[in-house]
Amino acid sequence: MTATGEQTASRIIAAGRQLIMRRGYSGFSYADIAEAIDIKKASIHHHFPAKTDLVIAVLNEWRNAFDADVASLDASGANAVAQLRAYIGHWERCIADDTAPFCVAGMLGAELPSLPEEVAQVVKTFFDNLTSWIEQVLESGVKSDLIKLDSSVRTEAATLVSLVYGAMLAARAYGNVALFKDVTEGAVERLVKPHKRTKSS
Repeated sequence: MTATGEQTASRIIAAGRQLIMRRGYSGFSYADIAEAIDIKKASIHHHFPAKTDLVIAVLNEWRNAFDADVASLDASGANAVAQLRAYIGHWERCIADDTAPFCVAGMLGAELPSLPEEVAQVVKTFFDNLTSWIEQVLESGVKSDLIKLDSSVRTEAATLVSLVYGAMLAARAYGNVALFKDVTEGAVERLVKPHKRTKSS
């Protein structure tokens, strides 16, 4: 693919991502993308023959960005609590400035029963990877004596994922970004050992 072709594909993916975050899989068409970035539908089909191709490309880019953020956090040497707060802080900022009012995978996850199988599988893989990462962070926190778990690592990780995505939904439903912060900060604080409750954690 030429540099120009790559730029066009990137613009299409970016437009698709924004539309998915706001309308979901069923709520947009190639006509919407064509209008958003002033491009012909034929050009979109050239890069992404089917809607499933585009949505999977959006999800793959989303996952790659997440993986890069996780790698950066690991490289920073941040402890488990700091990593959890950084993850939640990222979403707080995205929701507040409206750059990412809702997670692409989360929006698609709500439509899972009606999604094409190939798209549904990528969504499931994203959540499997997210939960696995949180499990690793929690395990690290327990070993470092920063975190205390009331149930299994798997259950606590699934609970935190559920709280984060539920808070996203609540923030959108009530138009209240502060609600996301209140719910998610409380979720992390519940995990932190009492003697470790410092802002520098």
